Amino acid sequence: MSSNRSHTSIAITLILLGFAASVSLTRYLESTRPPLPSGYEDEDPGLQASKIKGFVFGAEGLIADWYWMNSLQYVGRKISTVGLDKLNLDDLSSLNPRLLYPYLNNTVELDARFIPAYSYGAIVLPAINVDDAISLTEKGIANNPNDWRLYQYLGYIYWKNKDYEKAAEVYSKGARVAGAPDFFPMMAASMKNKGGDRETARVMYLSMLNEEDSDGVRESVELRLLEIDSLDERDAINIALADFENANRKCPARLSEIIPKLRTVKLPRDRSFSVTNANELADPAGFPYRLDAKTCRAELAYNSRIPKTPQ
Repeated sequence: MSSNRSHTSIAITLILLGFAASVSLTRYLESTRPPLPSGYEDEDPGLQASKIKGFVFGAEGLIADWYWMNSLQYVGRKISTVGLDKLNLDDLSSLNPRLLYPYLNNTVELDARFIPAYSYGAIVLPAINVDDAISLTEKGIANNPNDWRLYQYLGYIYWKNKDYEKAAEVYSKGARVAGAPDFFPMMAASMKNKGGDRETARVMYLSMLNEEDSDGVRESVELRLLEIDSLDERDAINIALADFENANRKCPARLSEIIPKLRTVKLPRDRSFSVTNANELADPAGFPYRLDAKTCRAELAYNSRIPKTPQ
């Protein structure tokens, strides 16, 4: 038994020494090579994790750490070439950081539970290559299906890419993971709302409102419902304004002129328009609507809150 342990220790030591030697040799070659044309300054990682995984006798974690540190240093070096003052965080393609994904991918190939590598990739890679960001994060979910944070990162990527439908789908799946925060369903509904599917968002919010016990979450959900109701109202008001303008060849002087027309409009959830004592239209949260005479459309006047009397 002791002989076997001794042989294993020797094997691990030799592998680590060989790995260290390859790293040192690579750095030496980099320091002595002649200048390269622009665009050729990066060299692909000399070792691929998929080829050494399972052959390093338990040292995968140490090598994963090496790739992880190199990924951070690699981005740092790239940023230093342009300076923080000229850095565009939404588009890092000008830095040509093509090795970031290979470094991060090697990290998680060797240590599938290396969550910081997935999260870092989710935050930085969308500004370089969205497909790589999605691929890395989906790999993280496959390797760590019970970690709700990875669903949050993937939802973030789709949101950044303006794919609201997919973002909503991811948040909905993440909401079913044990321990997921209460805001996951709220985010799923919010993505639907931003994506234009307002009715789906309303159904989601109403479901949460009926099932949620937390006062703080309920208040947030109620505000989201008020927001959707306000959007519905503005749609109806703008249609009424357009009808008035077509019929009279001019925009009304005040929104109060179309209130009789609005009384005939059927709003979702059997709601009615709110009219103040001063005969002004107000949104469900109490903010008055304002008429933009140039566009003949209604908008919210957020700078004042007025009491409203539903009629």
